[in-house]
Amino acid sequence: MKFFLDTANTDDIRKYAALGLVDGVTTNPTLISREGRDFETVVKEITTIVDGPVSAEVTATKAEEMIEQAREVSKWAKNIVVKIPMTEEGLKAVSVVSKEGIKTNVTLIFSVAQGLLAAKAGATFISPFLGRLDDIGGDGVGLIQDLRTVLDNYGFKTEIIAASVRGVQHVEEVALAGSDIATIPAGVFGKLFKHPLTDKGLDSFMKDWAEFQASQKN
Repeated sequence: MKFFLDTANTDDIRKYAALGLVDGVTTNPTLISREGRDFETVVKEITTIVDGPVSAEVTATKAEEMIEQAREVSKWAKNIVVKIPMTEEGLKAVSVVSKEGIKTNVTLIFSVAQGLLAAKAGATFISPFLGRLDDIGGDGVGLIQDLRTVLDNYGFKTEIIAASVRGVQHVEEVALAGSDIATIPAGVFGKLFKHPLTDKGLDSFMKDWAEFQASQKN
């Protein structure tokens, strides 16, 4: 499974990309707005930090305007993926730009039907939102499992990006469910490294080693 960072903070991206663990980045208007910087400038900077896909979202709501934005944004870097919302207008846009070779990420997927429609429209990626679905009593991980089955049944090449990831357990569960990718907030990504028994074991090893070195001096 590939790991994407779900952030527009270039410091966080550099930090984890330096470990060789970041396969791509997803952004959205909310994440960009938190940085207080120009949209194009931020996205272009991110594309120089990671070689993998970098999702940049359109802000238009009509297909014609989405298509125009997608064509412009896709020129910013070779690894740009244009993020388009799961709406009727959005799928019209995806159908057009996908035929032009522009990679797309259809976002705000909450059902198998939506995911299937996006794949049929030519989406490169689909982004089901686990946490938000769980918030209303749905089954986010179950959705990933069902989408995996449907895409495999019909041979779609569309990749699943598990989005709205809320914690380490989500990451583990979507890996078991067969998601191609998990896009993870930086705060959650940092927790993937940690386990209390790892810390306890390391402390024990270091204590034993210090005692051994002290004994060798006597």
